[in-house]
Amino acid sequence: MRPFTLSALAAAALLATSALALADQDVPGSDWIPKDQVMQKLQAAGYSNVTGLEADDGHWEGKGVKNGQITEFHIDPHTGAFTKEEVDND
Repeated sequence: MRPFTLSALAAAALLATSALALADQDVPGSDWIPKDQVMQKLQAAGYSNVTGLEADDGHWEGKGVKNGQITEFHIDPHTGAFTKEEVDND
C-alpha cells in the first residue's frame, strides 16, 4: 500500500507542476486569442514599445507606450476588448 501512496503523491506533484507551467504560455487556452493577434490589436490601438505581454489571472496584460505615456493594459482573452488601460505612474 505504501508504494501506491508514494506513486499517487508523485503523480499529483507532477500534475500541479504541469498546470503552473501552462499558466503563462503564449495561448493558455484553446479559446484564447493568440499573442500575435493581441500585438496587432495593441498596435492598431496606438500602442508601441509593448513589454511584458503575458497571460495572467485570466487575461492578457502588459505595458506599452500610448499617447507618449507608459500605459498598463489588460485585454479580455476571448473578445480582445480592453478591460483596463491606465497610465503607469511608477
